Amino acid sequence: MATRYSMLPALAICSLLAGQAAAQTTAVMPAAKPAAKSLGSAAIERRISELHSRLAITPAQQQPFDAFAQVMRDNAAQMDAAFAQRGSQLAVMNAVQDLQSYAQISQIQSDNMQKLATAFQALYASFPAAQQKVADGVFRPAQARH
Repeated sequence: MATRYSMLPALAICSLLAGQAAAQTTAVMPAAKPAAKSLGSAAIERRISELHSRLAITPAQQQPFDAFAQVMRDNAAQMDAAFAQRGSQLAVMNAVQDLQSYAQISQIQSDNMQKLATAFQALYASFPAAQQKVADGVFRPAQARH
């Protein structure tokens, strides 16, 4: 039986990469000084570039694509900040605070996915049918492609 998380679209998974990577590191060590550009930001920029190419974004679609890409960046930055805050407090959290911290991060992820879906809806509406079909394939969960 597929899990709830395995059914998320590829975009959702990639948009959360920064946060998930941070979660793995903050659980083991305290937050370090942030780099000029996080590893999550680099992953998001690669994903944005990949999506631009795979979706064959036209000049007429550039504006809604840019808005969508900015939501991806903003979401990644928000998750980076949430995990950095968690990491800086992890050593002094009790069990209840730890669970509340995870709940807060889950809420941020949920809110961010809604923002991303809304931004993508505007971009998707600008696609002709053939390009929508390509997008459907790009965002279809990996299990459905096999």
